[in-house]
Amino acid sequence: MSTAAVTALASRPLKPRAKKAPTVDADTPSPPVSSAPSLSERSEEPDPAAAAANGDRDPNDFLWMYTEEPHRSRRMAILKHHPEVRKLMGPTKWTFPVVIFVLSLQVSLALYLRRFPTLSWQTLLTAYVIGGTCNQNTFLAVHEITHNLAFKSIRANKLLAIVSNFAIAVPYAMAFKGYHIEHHKFLGEDGIDTDLPSRLEAMILNNVAGKTFFATFQLLFYALRPGFIRSQKFTYWHAINLTAVLGFDAVLVHFAGWRPLFYLLFSSFFAGSLHPMAAHFIAEHYLMNPVEPGTVQSLAQETTSYYGWLNIFCYNVGYHNEHHDFPSVPWTRLPALRRLAPEYYDTLPSHKSWPYVTWQFITDPNVGMWSRAKRNGRGERLDEHVWKQLWEKREEVSEDSECDLSDSEIEREMEEAVEIGYASDRCEE
Repeated sequence: MSTAAVTALASRPLKPRAKKAPTVDADTPSPPVSSAPSLSERSEEPDPAAAAANGDRDPNDFLWMYTEEPHRSRRMAILKHHPEVRKLMGPTKWTFPVVIFVLSLQVSLALYLRRFPTLSWQTLLTAYVIGGTCNQNTFLAVHEITHNLAFKSIRANKLLAIVSNFAIAVPYAMAFKGYHIEHHKFLGEDGIDTDLPSRLEAMILNNVAGKTFFATFQLLFYALRPGFIRSQKFTYWHAINLTAVLGFDAVLVHFAGWRPLFYLLFSSFFAGSLHPMAAHFIAEHYLMNPVEPGTVQSLAQETTSYYGWLNIFCYNVGYHNEHHDFPSVPWTRLPALRRLAPEYYDTLPSHKSWPYVTWQFITDPNVGMWSRAKRNGRGERLDEHVWKQLWEKREEVSEDSECDLSDSEIEREMEEAVEIGYASDRCEE
């Protein structure tokens, strides 16, 4: 189903039901908008000003936020003042050829380098400089495809993500899709957003040696953390992903030996290690500018963009505020989004250098594993039965569904889910 069709669905009137206590919606901000979000009517926490009244933040804890995530508020404001943003949404034809080119390059290099010993300087240097760049590009291709921005068909996007996954040599694309869509919808929510480091990680690694270890082995943390925090239901798409990638590995080893496979694995490791491209993992959501004592905590900037030339290799993932505001805008149009709404983006601080972000993260005692904004998780608000009904174009939500939301709240949830691409992921296997 197209985004336009689901948007039209979300705007249809729902069947009236018993009235509930009224809820107070957050006011739509007027431009220019800072990174500070409006107060959420969903929050059950005290006022943030009261929370910061003592003027100090615990340096051994995350920055706990009492406001909703900032991107929804800014998305609403931008759509109000720049409705033409919707023209930027939808797939781009350029993702598919880039994926095929990078995959072909990596396989070609892997086959060429089999003439050298596995740990030779030729193999390791190529794996770091070229392979690390290519596989970071592949990570971000899967990220882009996760938002259904390569094709209109959801199934075609999933298949391309699996094909992209061949260059990584470890199956992960379908698991990443579920976790990443939740990262968007539940940004910073404790126990749901698995992009957040755990308390144990922060306690052990919040020093120079620990942060260096974390930056070196980031991929291991991102791979293992979700299993401890929020496991996924294993679906047939996970099975297809697992079978296809391991099958590709087996064919490569059978016909070319182990050395090409090790080259791909080295490339994946370097892509998520101390590599210029890997810095975006830290740059996107870590609070690199500590909150000053006495500052209202809601003023912390949870997402920071980078507009430098390394975006050329990374599907413009540096445009991260823009991406979180509008995940349905593909990488080729994110610069246009920024130009369309400069009053919202040019006023926000941005990173000047990704490598410097890694250096600052490791060496600055005021920045570390605790430098993330968290909020108490609200979790899913619509059960699977209701999601399926809405997705199947039904104008009425049945009376016997296990939903305790008002009609206006359901409409709001559905509209938001369509904007960030959550609805399709929630209802399509």
